[in-house]
Amino acid sequence: MDSQPPAYAAPPRDVILLGSTGSIGTQATDVIRRNPGRFRLTGIAAGGANPGLLASQALEFGVEAVAVANKDAVADVGEALVAEAGEAGGRPKLPDLLAGPEGIAELAGRSCDVVLNAVTGAVGLAATLAALDAGRMLALANKESLIMGGPLVARRAAPGQIVPVDSEHSAIAQCLRGGRSAEVRKLVITASGGPFLHRSRSEVAGATPEQALAHPTWNMGPVITINSATLVNKGLEVIEAHLLFGVSFDQIEVVVHRQSVIHSMVEFADGSTIAQASPPDMRIPIALALGWPDRVPDAAPAVDWTAAHTWTFEPLDEASFPAVPLAKQVGSAGGTMPAVYNAANEECVAAFMAGRIPFAGIVDTVAQVVSERHDPAGAAVDLADVLAADAWARGRARELSGAGEGTSAA
Repeated sequence: MDSQPPAYAAPPRDVILLGSTGSIGTQATDVIRRNPGRFRLTGIAAGGANPGLLASQALEFGVEAVAVANKDAVADVGEALVAEAGEAGGRPKLPDLLAGPEGIAELAGRSCDVVLNAVTGAVGLAATLAALDAGRMLALANKESLIMGGPLVARRAAPGQIVPVDSEHSAIAQCLRGGRSAEVRKLVITASGGPFLHRSRSEVAGATPEQALAHPTWNMGPVITINSATLVNKGLEVIEAHLLFGVSFDQIEVVVHRQSVIHSMVEFADGSTIAQASPPDMRIPIALALGWPDRVPDAAPAVDWTAAHTWTFEPLDEASFPAVPLAKQVGSAGGTMPAVYNAANEECVAAFMAGRIPFAGIVDTVAQVVSERHDPAGAAVDLADVLAADAWARGRARELSGAGEGTSAA
């Protein structure tokens, strides 16, 4: 029996990649580069802080358009494209340049098979809505799309139109193939526990940024890494899981799994639990989202079953990590409350990194901001409501953290 996977015969999928110069974006280009028969990159977008890389990606893949979120960086990107084309020789055709958040949203709505939204921040929400409205399959890595705009996104998305890229939600999506939705009893989201596992709140209250950034498994940006230390990231993932899979918050559990090999699990009504295991490599969920529902062979190395492994699981200490129960609270409240939680946290992380509040003050301040916000029960939420709540939460968090009104983490 031939052990090799069959050759992929279908036409390649056209991909628009938002956030191409970030961690997810560069790993996505690696997947696309190694699978030219599966994927064709037609458009890319980024903030503009790395014009050289953005220009290099544009010309390597021959994209038709490049969007730059920061309008002030458009000229630098244009110059980098000209310089890169000169080095390449042969007068390659330069892509269209789109400027600002509206340019990214325009790109997200252009003709393609799949949009991978990996941009950072609120700009990703408008892009998500544009891709959904255009009928594109959306590979989603932008947390703000669901955390800020959950009700908006839920109203616009067709069944199966969103495929998650986060390793935890990708794992759940894979495990759900093992049974019908009516058979699901519980979603189990795993957490590494970050750098402060088994330490009480009082023990880490005065932790330094350097200590909080020392994640045991993943190499991520500073905000996400700090969120992993507070477990705010896991709270956000709980809210996302509720929105993505339509499961109530009392059916979502967080379990600490230090080795980060089991990325999440689904428990079914008969007592069976199906888990998804792979080394901590984001190219696997990225490739699956691009090719969904089909897998991409050799997206990343698999678990080495010839070696011995020890995997551990333990319940989450919610007293030491109150960000998770707080997230369930705001997620259950709905409306703009998840946006308030997210925005306040981003400002508090910036305040912690700047030395204005202690480590324990991050979640304490978020909780204070959340407690002061009260949405009208059952009120419909539109984009203006979400953006207003985000701005209010940032301003209030800055007041409480001693930053005043003049700075922002955004």
